[in-house]
Amino acid sequence: MSEHDAPAKPAKSARPHTGRRRNEAARRAILDAALRLLADADGAPVTVETIAREAGVGKQTLYRWWPSKGAVLLDALTDRAEQDVPAPDTGSLRDDLRAVVAATFEGASAPPTAPALRTLAREAARDPHLADLMREFTGARRAALREVLERGRERGELPKGRDLDLMVDQVYGVFWYRFLLGHAPLDERTATDLADSLVR
Repeated sequence: MSEHDAPAKPAKSARPHTGRRRNEAARRAILDAALRLLADADGAPVTVETIAREAGVGKQTLYRWWPSKGAVLLDALTDRAEQDVPAPDTGSLRDDLRAVVAATFEGASAPPTAPALRTLAREAARDPHLADLMREFTGARRAALREVLERGRERGELPKGRDLDLMVDQVYGVFWYRFLLGHAPLDERTATDLADSLVR
C-alpha cells in the first residue's frame, strides 16, 4: 500500500469550549456558595476561605476573578437579581413596570436571596465594607428600574417633568419597608397596585 493509499488518521476533535465551560461551572459554584453562606451566616463572617471551601475550589480561583470577598458577594447578589428580575421592553410602561416590580418582590422573598439580603442589611449597619457593598448593589437595582421609567418617558407615557428618582424611591421604599419589617405582603397584587399608582 502506498502512502497515498494509507487510510487517513482521524482528526483529533477540537474542544475549544471545554475550559470555558469548566470556568463557568466554577464561577457558578462560587456565586451560589457565596449566596448560601451569606444566607446562613447569622452573624458569622463570610470569608474567601469559607466561600472557596463551600464551592469546592481553591482560594486562588476566587482571587483570579475577584479582588475581594466583597466583590464576590456583590457579584453573587447582582447575578441572582439579574436572573430573577427581567428587563422587559414591551412598549408599555405599565406592563414593564408591573413585571419588574412583581419579579423584584418575588425574587427577593425566596431563598436564598431573602435571608442573604436580610443578613447583608443587618451587618451593613456595623460593617463599613458591607455598607458600601449594599449601596453598590441597591444602586445597580435602582439604575435598572430607572431605565424602564426612562423608556416610558421617552415614549410619552410619563410627563417630561416627572421625577424618576422619586418614582424609584417609591418602589424600593415599599419594598424595603415591607421586606425588613414584614408587616404586609410583597405579593403580585401589591406589585400591580404599586405599578399602577405610579403611572396613573
